[in-house]
Amino acid sequence: MWTKEITDMIVSGVWATLYMTLASTILGYIFGLPMGVLLAITDKEGLTPNAIVYKILDVIANIVRSIPFLILLILLIPFTKLIVGQSYGSTATVVPLVIAAIPFIARMVESSIKEVDPGVIEAARSMGASNMQIVMKVLLVEARTSLLTGATIAIGTILGYSAMAGCVGGGGLGDIAIRYGYYRYQTSIMIVTVVLLVVLVQIFQSIGTVSYTHLTLPTNSLV
Repeated sequence: MWTKEITDMIVSGVWATLYMTLASTILGYIFGLPMGVLLAITDKEGLTPNAIVYKILDVIANIVRSIPFLILLILLIPFTKLIVGQSYGSTATVVPLVIAAIPFIARMVESSIKEVDPGVIEAARSMGASNMQIVMKVLLVEARTSLLTGATIAIGTILGYSAMAGCVGGGGLGDIAIRYGYYRYQTSIMIVTVVLLVVLVQIFQSIGTVSYTHLTLPTNSLV
């Protein structure tokens, strides 16, 4: 039977999921964006090739990305306890979400920057721009639409990860789906949580699409 308590629990789960997703995405970009830029500029064809730095970052990204999120979540329990004092709940889940998101975001940032036309970089160099100026005013600016697309993908992926965390008491809609839909066989709650997760992904995707259209509009208007 559907009660007010269940409704309140679902609403609370939505807010917890949004909190985990947005907090993890923001923190992921704080660390993942610089890592992605370093991967792009230290590559053999980058602005400042550095095989050692690139190899270290490349190995770190590959190792973390190769570990399934649920296993990574369990592996990081001691570290999560060290950081937030507990290994369950929404705040605790942010820790493994951020660690999983950083290399994922870094790879997308690296890919976006490498798509920038080399001619634009050479033009900036010929005008006396420093490497930092090229990164800040050329690479990131020219790659902004691709970066935005990557951010939309990252949010959707992190949202999915947050739902997986429900298997170990991570909080949010995933936790509700596991506890009530799986353990207690309350199919209606399971269906509602799935629908809400789909709706959240669609909302984030729509925001990303609108933002992408807004960014590309000036370019299209010149054609």
